[in-house]
Amino acid sequence: MTDTESKQPPSSRNLARDLRIAITFLTRMPVGSAEGGLAAASWAFPVAGLLVGLGGGIVFGISLWIGTPDTVAALLALAATAIITGALHEDGLADTADGFGGGTTPERKLEIMRDSRSGAFGVLALVFSVALRAAALVAITMPDIAVAALIAAAALSRGLLPAVMNTQPLASQRGLAAAAGRPTNGTAWTAAGIGAIAALFLLGPGAGIMAIILACLAVAGLAWLAHRQIGGYNGDTLGAAQQVAETAILIAAAAHFS
Repeated sequence: MTDTESKQPPSSRNLARDLRIAITFLTRMPVGSAEGGLAAASWAFPVAGLLVGLGGGIVFGISLWIGTPDTVAALLALAATAIITGALHEDGLADTADGFGGGTTPERKLEIMRDSRSGAFGVLALVFSVALRAAALVAITMPDIAVAALIAAAALSRGLLPAVMNTQPLASQRGLAAAAGRPTNGTAWTAAGIGAIAALFLLGPGAGIMAIILACLAVAGLAWLAHRQIGGYNGDTLGAAQQVAETAILIAAAAHFS
């Protein structure tokens, strides 16, 4: 990816190509390969999130329709989103928890995060992430709102990731985050705006604004922690940021609609 390409606004690029890049990176959906820079295409992250959330929402709705208990339906929906994404963000959350909890220096933390094995901190992080999200979905009393919340959470949480990439330093020159490049201010704002619009449209102004605020606080808190722990962000902490943001959004929806 050239510097010129990374600075081009989305309006000057092939939008279909950007969408394929984002969907290919964030999911396992067979949309075909696409050449181009990930940073410049990151405005489309929330669009890919909409597809992920829609897949989970369909599974949730079908599960309830055939009489599956609410808790089982919620867990099946989350399993569907993990399958669609290849558990990309869950893996990042687990690696981040293991690194931050098990290392004593930034270098050691990064070394642990590169290890494919999961330790106690990673396993606990995944357990609490899935449990909180499932409980939040179950707490939403209206199934159609629960589906909307799942879609909104998937879109907004991914829409905030380019802001982290834009504002935070890289923790390491190795890995996917380093290869992706740095989105421009305009790209980061576009991604966040699409995610916020999706949340407001799907959840309404009251729950939508609460979800946006909590998601921003969750991502900012994770970015701050990552800066203190390893000096910036990497691919794993981006995955962790998505997970904590999605959890915060679903909690906000549950608080409003329970």
